[in-house]
Amino acid sequence: MEPEKIDQKDREIITELISNSRQTVGQLAKKIGMPPTTIHNRIKKLEQHGIIRNYTAEIDYKKLGRPVMAYIGITVNYNVEGRKIKQPEIARQIKKLEGVREVTILTGGLDIIVKVMAKDIDDLNEIVTEKLRDIDGVDKTQTMIVLTQV
Repeated sequence: MEPEKIDQKDREIITELISNSRQTVGQLAKKIGMPPTTIHNRIKKLEQHGIIRNYTAEIDYKKLGRPVMAYIGITVNYNVEGRKIKQPEIARQIKKLEGVREVTILTGGLDIIVKVMAKDIDDLNEIVTEKLRDIDGVDKTQTMIVLTQV
């Protein structure tokens, strides 16, 4: 399915599912003004074409004991002990660390940015200084603690 083949109704369905993926087809049909069968068929087509890849839950990490959110910018050293380091290799290692929620490879001043949910500042310190910095190729880190999300 090409982007130009997605019409305004498909976009409305996608927008609604982004805001709440637990909505029933009936609820979507009422909001969008289409029959439930049509909504169902459109969603199935969006899934089959890989436009809708997954349905996720929004988690309250504070209630799970991980209230400290931080973004960690990483600069990569691509040559460690005579071997070539690749960003995807480092990203996969980072993704395995406890507390890591997202790992994104970038262009620009930073090579990788990591979203972390930590138990407290001490836990964040351990993630950065003892875990991230021990990964071959992680050269510099810049930690930005989130104060609030809007």
